[in-house]
Amino acid sequence: MPPSTAAPPPADDRDPLRAALLAWYARHQRPLPWRLDPSPWRVWVSEIMCQQTRVASVIGYFERFMARFPDPEALAAVDLETLYPFWAGLGYYARARNLHAAARQVVTEYGGEIPSDPEQFGALKGVGRYTRGAVMSIAFGHRVPVVDGNVVRVLCRWFNVADDPKTPGVQRWLWATAGALADGPQPGDLNQALMELGATVCTPRSPSCLVCPLASACQGRRAGDPERLPTKTPRKGPRAVARSVALSRTAEGHIWLVRNPDAGLLGGQWALPGAEGEGPAPLAALGLTVADGPPLGQVTHTFTHQRWALTVYAATGRPQVEGAAEIAAHPEAALDGLALGGPTLKALRKVGVAVAARRGAGRT
Repeated sequence: MPPSTAAPPPADDRDPLRAALLAWYARHQRPLPWRLDPSPWRVWVSEIMCQQTRVASVIGYFERFMARFPDPEALAAVDLETLYPFWAGLGYYARARNLHAAARQVVTEYGGEIPSDPEQFGALKGVGRYTRGAVMSIAFGHRVPVVDGNVVRVLCRWFNVADDPKTPGVQRWLWATAGALADGPQPGDLNQALMELGATVCTPRSPSCLVCPLASACQGRRAGDPERLPTKTPRKGPRAVARSVALSRTAEGHIWLVRNPDAGLLGGQWALPGAEGEGPAPLAALGLTVADGPPLGQVTHTFTHQRWALTVYAATGRPQVEGAAEIAAHPEAALDGLALGGPTLKALRKVGVAVAARRGAGRT
């Protein structure tokens, strides 16, 4: 039966497996700081930080963030410029902006108390189906599912689902199956067990099937090659884009940067002034005077759909960038506290400006 029409496993089949998952999780879960104190705010912040970011990279950021913003009121009381230094390096700054807006909603609409009702919590800014399920199940004990990349991998292998998990039919099946598994005691632990299993045992490559609590029931393992799952539809490679950027300084040596609008690629982040195209001409159109001589350096940065090749030129002048949220000159000592985009981090490090690499940014 194809997964688009298959029913979730019946209770007689899933209850023993739920028990095996919970027992495994009780013994093998990582002692992460938000698990040691799973208050709603801590769980919420951790889930937002861990989206598209490795857990090991999050721990230090999480602890610094919670020391400064221990509750929604503390975050709601500051502006985004105060928040950004505590997020700098995690990337995907839209997450920070949404969390900030949601914290203000919690303060104004719920008196600072995070709503325990799934519908109310799900209506907050930036809270999608996954975040709602994680916080509601872990912090409040609601029997609601989560489906992230780890859960997708576990379920597709467990039930030997060969169809692309991004298709609507498989998505419905994944959420229905995860929902059936969460519908029992300890739903928060059950959801975390599925995610933990995918992160530490049922890994994308070389899964550790011999120590998996679901090995005896895993249809993908029984079929002989669980690593082939989940199936992914090949996607087009990123489009090559050539860009010219400028390292322009004030008389005091401060570096001119441009803050992107909140919406769009690299939204809200600071960047070296630049434009699409090769050579000095695109920078001259921004009111900059490019120095004679060869470029200072070149770097590349790959997004999902684009691969930027950036050439860095020495220049003078204040950039004039239409649509910029802000244009300002910053001393080098202040750069590590800014929300710098990955391409700019790489470019600055390439030309010898002392900024710390963040989660791999800075490599050429």
